[in-house]
Amino acid sequence: MWEVADPKHLEKYFRKAQEEAEKSGCKKRFCGAVIIKGGEIIGRGFNSPPKNLESQRRCGQDKSKLDEKVTDKTCCIHAEERAIFDALKRGKDLEGGVIYFTSVDQIGNRLYSGEPFCTICSKRALDVGIKGWVLEHESGTIFYSAEEYNELSYNHHH
Repeated sequence: MWEVADPKHLEKYFRKAQEEAEKSGCKKRFCGAVIIKGGEIIGRGFNSPPKNLESQRRCGQDKSKLDEKVTDKTCCIHAEERAIFDALKRGKDLEGGVIYFTSVDQIGNRLYSGEPFCTICSKRALDVGIKGWVLEHESGTIFYSAEEYNELSYNHHH
C-alpha cells in the first residue's frame, strides 16, 4: 500500500511537474509530469509534438476523419510518456516509481486533474514498472496504483 507523502514533498513534486508543464509546446493543454523514486526525480516530461517539430503539429486537423485505429487524436507526445522516455534515456530503473502529473493554464496556474483516461500512458507506465500516479483533484490529492489507473482509463466515458 502506498503511504501518503509528507505534504511538503507532495507540493515540491507537484511544483516540479508544474515547471515541466510550463515548457509545454502544445497549443491546447499544458501538461507536465515527473517520476519520483526514492525521493529523487528520475524522469521529467511535458507535452509537445515529437521533437517539438512544428511539422508534426496537427492541432487544426479534423480528427473526425481519422481512422478508428488512431486512438490518440493528439499530435503531442504526452508528458508522462516523455518522463518515462527521459528516465529510460538516463538509464534509470522505473520499477516502483511514481508519476506526479499536473497541467497549467495559459498563465501558469496549476489546474486540477480530471479522472484517469489515457490508456496510452497507463499501458506504458504498467509496462516499465511504475507503481502508480498522483493527481490533484478538486476533492484532494489521490494516489492510483498503476493497475487501477489503467483500469479507470479503459473504462473512462466522456
